[in-house]
Amino acid sequence: MDSPIILSGHVIGLLKEYMRDLVDQAAQETRAHEQFGFSTAPYRPDQAISDLLALLDDRIESEGVQVGLSEDFLHRMWTLCNEAASHLSERVWLEGNIDQHHAGKARIRELTYRALIDFIESRSRERN
Repeated sequence: MDSPIILSGHVIGLLKEYMRDLVDQAAQETRAHEQFGFSTAPYRPDQAISDLLALLDDRIESEGVQVGLSEDFLHRMWTLCNEAASHLSERVWLEGNIDQHHAGKARIRELTYRALIDFIESRSRERN
């Protein structure tokens, strides 16, 4: 079995920044939909991960090496997200249902990305 994927603090910081951008974008989309009276479609953790991977693909292409992301980073993140998938889904479902409100796109992204960062950081702690 391969050793677990461990990310540096710098890379985790970049991920947090990118994730915050995606959460903010979703909140803006929700406000725009509400302003025009549109309902929002259900959104799942796997969609949040797909959106993150798409953003990472764009960022790696445009600024990758300059900000410290390796060329194989997208593949490593895809693998890491696959390993975390069941953990993420369970945690987001649990946290999303605690308050009994409909969890919109921004909230699902926020919960998914927080769970993913916790998963990544727990691997770093296990390694040390």
